[in-house]
Formats: sequence, C-alpha cells, structure tokens
Amino acid sequence: MQGNGVLNTALMMACALLLDRLLGEPRRWHPLVGFGNFAAWMERRMNGGAHPAFRLRVHGVLAWLLVIAPWLALVWLLWRRQPLQPLTGILVLYFALGMQSLSEHAGRIRQALQADDLALARLRVGEIVSRDTAAMQQQDVARAGVESVLENGNDAVFGALFWFVLAGALGVLLYRLANTLDAMWGYRTPRYRYFGWAAARLDDALNFIPARLTAFTYALLGNTSIALRCWRQQARTWDSPNAGPVMASGAGSMAVMLGGVANYHGAREERPALGAGNAPGAADIARATTLVQRGAWLWVLLLLLSGAWSHA
Repeated sequence: MQGNGVLNTALMMACALLLDRLLGEPRRWHPLVGFGNFAAWMERRMNGGAHPAFRLRVHGVLAWLLVIAPWLALVWLLWRRQPLQPLTGILVLYFALGMQSLSEHAGRIRQALQADDLALARLRVGEIVSRDTAAMQQQDVARAGVESVLENGNDAVFGALFWFVLAGALGVLLYRLANTLDAMWGYRTPRYRYFGWAAARLDDALNFIPARLTAFTYALLGNTSIALRCWRQQARTWDSPNAGPVMASGAGSMAVMLGGVANYHGAREERPALGAGNAPGAADIARATTLVQRGAWLWVLLLLLSGAWSHA
C-alpha cells in the first residue's frame, strides 16, 4: 500500500470511527439485522433432520457460503468503482464497527452496579454475554462485563479495523459477516455442534492475527510487563485460541483478575484465571471501555503517521 493509499485508509477509518461515536448503532434498518434474519432462514432449511456429522458439516459450509456471497458481490460492485470507494469504505466499516454500542452496553452495566441494583445489573450484562446471569453477584457481573468488553474489543473493533486495512471494504465485510455467523451458529450445542463447525473455525482463522494485535495494543496502553507476562503464561490455558491472548493481556494491562467460575446453559464451568491483581469492580468496566477506545485511535494515529512518512 503506497503512502496515499495508507493515508486514505486511515482517513476512512477515522471517519467511520467518528460516525460510530456520533450515531452509534442504527436503531432501525441495520444491515446486520437483515443479514441475521437471512442467516437464520438459511439455517432452518439446511440444519434439519438426523444427518451424519460429516453431512451436517458440509451443509454448514454451504450455508456459510450462500449467506455471505451475495453481500460480498454487492459491495465488490461498489468498491471497484473508484469514485464510490471512499463512501463505500466508510459506510461498510461504520456498519461493521461496534465500539459505541459496546461502550453504551458496558455503561449500563456499570451504572446498575453503582446504583446497587443487582437485578438490573444481571439483566444488563445478560444482553452482552452468553452465560447464565440469574445467580450472579455484583463481583460476577463486574467480571463478566470486563471480560465482554475486552473480548468484544477484538471482535467489534480491532478485527474490523485490521481487515479494513488489509483488504478494504470487502475484507471488513467478510470479517463482520463471518463473526456474526459464528455468534449465531458457533455453539457446541447438539443443534450446532456440526452444522456450526465451519462458522466457528473460519471465525477463529480470521481472528488469529487481529486477536494478537489486540492483545499487544492492550499491553502497550496499560501495565505492559504484566500484560505480556499474563499473555505468555495464561493465554494457552483458555479454551479459545483467540480470546485467551486478548483477555489475558487485557486483564494484565488493567491489573485485574478475570476467569473463574461461570455457568453456561445450566452447566458450571471452572475457567482458568487470567490477569493479576484484584477482582474487577464497576469502575473497571469503564476502564476496559477506555482501553478499547484509546487502542482504536492509536491504530488510526499509527496508520496516519505511516502514510505521512511514506508520502514524505
């Protein structure tokens, strides 16, 4: 990418981040809602019946391709027209980003905890996590909130930025749609164990590099030495190959302790400890949000400096 290309990409990123900050997530007619409805329709038609595991996996791959291909074709037609590239890039990245939405959700959890309204805090954290929240205490809610912000910082912010830099509007669209399908189909439940296998594996592959760049960003913006040590020693203990580095580094950067017991679909899970320090509180949810926001703008700044240096 030449100097002008780097500068243009950085400026489109900055515009998309500003749109996300000013407008937040569209309340109506969000393209991802339409995509999710289409994906759900496709899943109902291709994930039925008592089929062998291999056949269900094949169905999952075909469904993944059929759901994503039309949207990629549409954006490709727009992106290849030079005059439309800036607007296409800004809008596609804006719709792919979720930084403001994540900040708002996290803020509602923090406010409920600070008001000592545990019932509301459980309700709010249940909007962004998949674990059971009915028996959570305040410390559990705060921990779940911080974990969600750190992990979704990669999924909803840094991963999108990375693929936009690497492959423009098509790259970020592919990443966001694959991430959405993983969120819908990538569960290890009887219904999705085989059908959602491809969605989960493809999302892992697309997130492999962004997750490690996210972990490094978290480390740079906090307690760097602790974050790097936690990443090196603890990340491999986590089930997810990408969430492990992100959350270990983020927890170390903030000097808080994450992981521990959590309930998923009625089953109790003993998760490895991540980070170092005390258990997080309500204020740490805001700290995690700030870490993500500062990291996103750091990426824009570094890209601008790189473009200016190349152009000089």
